[in-house]
Amino acid sequence: MARITVKVHPRAKRSAVTGRVGDAWKVALAAPPVDGKANDECVRFLAETAGVSRSRVRIVSGASARLKVVEIEGMAQEVLKETLDGAIL
Repeated sequence: MARITVKVHPRAKRSAVTGRVGDAWKVALAAPPVDGKANDECVRFLAETAGVSRSRVRIVSGASARLKVVEIEGMAQEVLKETLDGAIL
């Protein structure tokens, strides 16, 4: 199981990993921060990027904040870090 910290930027043109801020990954989300749409897009995008199903991704903390801790089941920490580093635009 892997845990990462992401700093989300809602209302982007498209969802993408845009860089790093310290230990956190910056993730642009193509969804507004209204009615949980940005959280849903965060889970969908990270699941697609990591190559796992949505049910294996969950926001552990920060559901109403820009800085979130996300847990992904079935993936090693180092593999996830390499995957996200490779996905940076």
